[in-house]
Amino acid sequence: MKISLLCVLAFGLGLAAMPALAHHSFAAEYDNKAPVDLTGTVTKVEWMNPHARFYLDVKDEKGTVTNWEFELGSPNGLMRQGWTRNSMKIGDSISVQGSKAKDGSNLANARTVKLSDGKRLFAGSASETGREEKKGEQ
Repeated sequence: MKISLLCVLAFGLGLAAMPALAHHSFAAEYDNKAPVDLTGTVTKVEWMNPHARFYLDVKDEKGTVTNWEFELGSPNGLMRQGWTRNSMKIGDSISVQGSKAKDGSNLANARTVKLSDGKRLFAGSASETGREEKKGEQ
């Protein structure tokens, strides 16, 4: 009986630790020396924890469209930096600066996002300090 209780307790503690194992650091997934600067059309926005994400269709000089995934900070952190759930909508044309994923996929950690109205917002990256910029300010 004591052994089975001990096994159940150990299993429960193992499950409790799983979310901590799933989280990653910026340096583990993204390359700060591989910047991206892309403009495209928003195709999807996921406003959820632990990181908000959005997807962007980017057209190259040949007209080929590639879908990119961008990771942002947490929704709570983004709201402290001036974001709302409706800051970015499907169909908006935006520009994004960030760091590309180390695995070479079409994934990046967004640093700044220039919205369709010209407003520039910081994306809540762990490597950035947060503040909002208006169009024309630098």
